[in-house]
Amino acid sequence: MTTFHGLIQKNIVNANLQFEKLGYITNNISNQNTTAYKSVSFEQVLSEDGYLSGVLRKDYRPAVLMITDNKFDMGINGQGFFPVTSPEGDVKYTRDGAMMQNKDGYLVTRDGYLVGDGIKLPINYDDWWIKSNGDVVVSMKYGDKPQKIGTIPIVNFQNPEGLKALDGNKFIPTEDSGEPVLVVNHDRIEQQKLEVANVDMISDSNKVMRLNASMLASFQLVKTINDLYSKSINIQS
Repeated sequence: MTTFHGLIQKNIVNANLQFEKLGYITNNISNQNTTAYKSVSFEQVLSEDGYLSGVLRKDYRPAVLMITDNKFDMGINGQGFFPVTSPEGDVKYTRDGAMMQNKDGYLVTRDGYLVGDGIKLPINYDDWWIKSNGDVVVSMKYGDKPQKIGTIPIVNFQNPEGLKALDGNKFIPTEDSGEPVLVVNHDRIEQQKLEVANVDMISDSNKVMRLNASMLASFQLVKTINDLYSKSINIQS
């Protein structure tokens, strides 16, 4: 038979899990303007004993590419990730194609990670562009023939949901994700475009309102059970 203590414990545990889910949803909403942000869902399951459990999942489906006026911006049209290398030499992976040129002429992320193995724009170039296969081509000011100076690679994973998310919109592989596999002969890169966040604002806003109402109901139920428990103790005494 379920005791008052058991009912209170169950409702507190379930309410805390709902509060955790609310945190993930509000984080989605706060990142609606983050380039290539991938939304997180916290799927709840109700067990036979009445306790909730949750599974965290990340949605890696590609989102819309938005046109920009910055030649250093690039988006992946389809599946895949850009490999980027930290100043310490660690390789991570991202879909955030908001790049720039550092003081040494290299293509880098906004936080200073080298794109690929390091692609350096020469001094005194006239123009440069990125082909859909990732080739970076430069034309010089003095009429030289345009030349390829490097290739921006794209990699994929057998199970992207197994990737471990890090700060800065980056990921690293795990046993669940498998190792990165280079995508060859692709035409997925689009210059002067950035991927928007795949956040469903309407759906997430509705979830926030429903969770808020559910948590208020749970806390009210705990209070009611606690009042009944206190009254039963007084009656017995």
